[in-house]
Amino acid sequence: MTVRRLISALTQQEDLNFLLTNRIPRAALTRFMGWFSKLEHPLVRDASIACWRMFSDLDLSQAKKAEFLSLHDCFTRELKPGLRPSDPDPSIVVSPSDAIIGAYGAIEDTKLFQVKGAGYSLLDLLGDPALVEAHRNGRFVTLRLTSSMYHRFHAPHDCRIEQVTFIRGDTWNVNPIALKRIEALFCKNERAVIQARLASGLSLTLVPVAAILVASIRLHFLDIVLNAQTRGPSVFPCEADVRKGEELGWFEHGSTIIVLTPDCFEFCENLREGARILAGQPLLRLPG
Repeated sequence: MTVRRLISALTQQEDLNFLLTNRIPRAALTRFMGWFSKLEHPLVRDASIACWRMFSDLDLSQAKKAEFLSLHDCFTRELKPGLRPSDPDPSIVVSPSDAIIGAYGAIEDTKLFQVKGAGYSLLDLLGDPALVEAHRNGRFVTLRLTSSMYHRFHAPHDCRIEQVTFIRGDTWNVNPIALKRIEALFCKNERAVIQARLASGLSLTLVPVAAILVASIRLHFLDIVLNAQTRGPSVFPCEADVRKGEELGWFEHGSTIIVLTPDCFEFCENLREGARILAGQPLLRLPG
């Protein structure tokens, strides 16, 4: 058995996986990883990327550059131009990121689901009663980024970003094993609530959720990095007009984005729980 297969077999054991990725000093390990990943030393970089390959299906063939300064530089890599075109149909809201499709469906009043049978509330996720009303009985899609994926995320449609709210929290792993075991996990972790509005006036909200080793979210349109060290206001008003497919920012490792819309949106036919989707591919369809 190869080393990769052995590691994969071990991490498929739910109890062991949960122990290794959660019953550890999560915040301290995340801070250490943030420092370590930025070390610009060839031996550290090469050994780290080699180790990363052992634990994942990391493929760097689509990366814009062949050499990286650090592990962080590799995590946040750009892709070669033209590899993630957005669906040109103006009625289509596209996936903001490469991801595995998690739970999705109709919001039941103000309740949505992280896995089947495990609900959580919009208010606990968003912390804003007015925004909850905009998405009551609406639609949600959960997009999970694995560690080896392209970590940058993009505008799902032409829209104006009106406000970002940063909510401090924990750094639980967000893999399916943890989602089954930790109630309302997305509401416990650090996250950014990105409120946007389409030209029609309809609301579109993105919630990038940080996780262990990840707890930094870079947003270009505010020129800030949000993490546990963020000081000052937690609410950032803005008026940033973005086009479908425009890069909004990145995670510093794999994590999750929750997409929220009103109830008039319809799911596209390609959505299947557990399926992979690329940034720019159809996600939801606008009414009319």
